[in-house]
Amino acid sequence: MEKLKYALYTGCTARESTPELLKSTMAIANKLGIELVLLDEASCCGASHLQDFDDMLSLVLNARNICYAEKLGLTMVTICNTCQLNTSLTKERLDSDSELKAKVNAKLAEVGLEYKGTSEVKHFLYALQDDYGYENIASQVTNPMEDINIASFYGCHNIRPSHLQHKNNGGENSYKPVSLDNLVKALGGNAVDYESKNKCCGFHVELQNPTTANKLSAIAMMDAIDNNADMIVTPCPLCHLRMDVQQHNISKQAGRDINIPVLHLPQMVGIALGISSKELGLNHNVTQTGLSK
Repeated sequence: MEKLKYALYTGCTARESTPELLKSTMAIANKLGIELVLLDEASCCGASHLQDFDDMLSLVLNARNICYAEKLGLTMVTICNTCQLNTSLTKERLDSDSELKAKVNAKLAEVGLEYKGTSEVKHFLYALQDDYGYENIASQVTNPMEDINIASFYGCHNIRPSHLQHKNNGGENSYKPVSLDNLVKALGGNAVDYESKNKCCGFHVELQNPTTANKLSAIAMMDAIDNNADMIVTPCPLCHLRMDVQQHNISKQAGRDINIPVLHLPQMVGIALGISSKELGLNHNVTQTGLSK
């Protein structure tokens, strides 16, 4: 197949709080022969909070990030659900409103940039699904996830709002998403079917109301565990931080012990492809998988 090449927008979290996400993303891209060009000039997407204070600044910030992918003539891929939401929402608004686009470009001109709308924006999950193909990934599996029950946790921002994300994710149904489950199957694992796979982890309310955040995480994680999941996988580093790092507090909220490994999407793929635990940064995960090699 023709080699795929993308502009990788890492966002903040994958470079700081979850460095294992960036590390494992680069590792599986190298293994699969996908070229990822890091957008080192790009900045934070605003984390779904900036627009509450300054909508124009949020638009300019995200348009600026997209400009760097446009300069390369590449599709921008994201590895964070919230980055995906903010970036694709900006693109939709500017591409459908010429007056707003002109206002944003007036600000971008101050730093020598112009937003044109020529680059697509998609999450790496859907680049693997729609562009690379799960069948091609399956053909390279050397360490199948046999006899492992894996619960896919999609998170909010990769699949909602559906009118927006439906255009960027292969037409996935936000009420019944299947992309992660199908990837689990392609890797030889058993995809766990459970009601909470498309619910909220509570990350964005954590600072204001940690009790609510822990309750939301507990509901989803208990649902996965009660449906015999051995581990959870998510395409979002914010969901990962909430569900992996906060298991002690989530357990207290739930009134029961919640102890289950939570993998980043590329870590799961990397394990099945036979990539070493060191290359995948599995040592950074708080709850260990027991699959390290």
